[in-house]
Amino acid sequence: MSEKLVTVERAATHVRYVTLNRPEKRNAISTPLRAELFAALQDHDHDCDVHVSIVRGAGVCFSSGYDLASPLMDETPYHSAPGDGAWSRQATDGWFSIWDLAKPVIAQVHGYAMAGATELASACDLVYVAADAQISYPVVRVASPPDWQYHEPLMGLRHAMEAMLTGDAIDGVEAARVGWANRAYQADELEAAVLTFAERIAQVPTDLAQLHKRMVHRQFDVAGGRAAMRAGQEFQALAAHQESVQAFKADPLGAVKRELSS
Repeated sequence: MSEKLVTVERAATHVRYVTLNRPEKRNAISTPLRAELFAALQDHDHDCDVHVSIVRGAGVCFSSGYDLASPLMDETPYHSAPGDGAWSRQATDGWFSIWDLAKPVIAQVHGYAMAGATELASACDLVYVAADAQISYPVVRVASPPDWQYHEPLMGLRHAMEAMLTGDAIDGVEAARVGWANRAYQADELEAAVLTFAERIAQVPTDLAQLHKRMVHRQFDVAGGRAAMRAGQEFQALAAHQESVQAFKADPLGAVKRELSS
C-alpha cells in the first residue's frame, strides 16, 4: 500500500484523479490527509496540463468522515483562531479553499459518505453519486451540527430541516433529487459518467472555465450562501456545551447503543 494518503493519477487528457487513499480506514479524513488533498488540488491550479480534478475514494466507499481517533487540530493546514469553534472554523476554511480554487473539482461518491465526508463532497464544484450510495450526517443525533454548514444553502429549507432533525441516510437518487448532488448513476456506470463530464469540461479553455466557476460562486456569495454557512460555526461550538452532548462524550459507547436500539 502506498504511503501517500492521497494519490494523483491521469484519468484523461487534462483530467486528474485525486484519490483518498486510506481504504483500510474507510478513507477517514485525518488532518494529514486534508493537508495532502489541499496541496494536490492547489498544485493543479498551477499545472497547465490539468483542467479538472476528480476527487474519489479508494476501496469500498468515498469516505467514512473525519478520523475522530486522530488529533484533528495538530499541524492543521490553515490557521484557526483559538477558543470555542476553532475546529469548525478550521474545517470551514479548508472546504471553502476548494471553492476558491481556479479550476473545477468534481466529487465522485460511491459506497457511502458520512459526516465530514459529506462536507468534502459538497465543497466540490460538481457532485456525482452512485444510485446506491448512502449519504448521511448521523452525528447530529448525538454530538453536533455539521462543521461545514451546507445543508440549508445547498438543499433548501425543508430538505435541510429533515436531514438535520433526523440524521437519516439518503441514497444517491434522493441526494440528487434534493440538490446535494448533481446526478446519480448505477454504481458500475458512475466512473465512466463522471469521466465523460470531466472530459467535456476539460475541453473548455481553462481561463474561461475559471471565470465560469468564479461567477457561479460569486453569485452564491451575493445571495448570502457563504455567510450562512459560516454562521453555522457558532452553533457547532455551542453544541459542545449542551447537556446531551456532554453526556455523550462521557459515555459515547452507551450513547451509540441507545441510538441503535431506538
